[in-house]
Amino acid sequence: MADVTVDIGGHSYTIACRDGEEPHLRKIAALVGQKAAEATQSLGSVSEVRQLLFASLLLADELDEAKAGNTSQTQPAPVPQISPILADAAEQIAARIEALATRLEKSATSA
Repeated sequence: MADVTVDIGGHSYTIACRDGEEPHLRKIAALVGQKAAEATQSLGSVSEVRQLLFASLLLADELDEAKAGNTSQTQPAPVPQISPILADAAEQIAARIEALATRLEKSATSA
């Protein structure tokens, strides 16, 4: 197993991957970082969780468009307009998921 440190949204993350997958992990992390920057640019100052939430929504939208055969390489996908109530709810869910992931990581390392 190899460890790769990537920078997304101004934060560094160390991620384990199989040996030889490091270049691919760096490449896809750069895509996530680009979408996180687009989210911040469009939405202004947002929390890390919300920034990553919107980055994943942008990437999921692009994936959905690609699967439907409607990709446009010239225009970036627009940032979806989400009501503040839904955005707050999504941020709370993301925070819970993040807390669960941290607990799982801690229990995996102590096992």
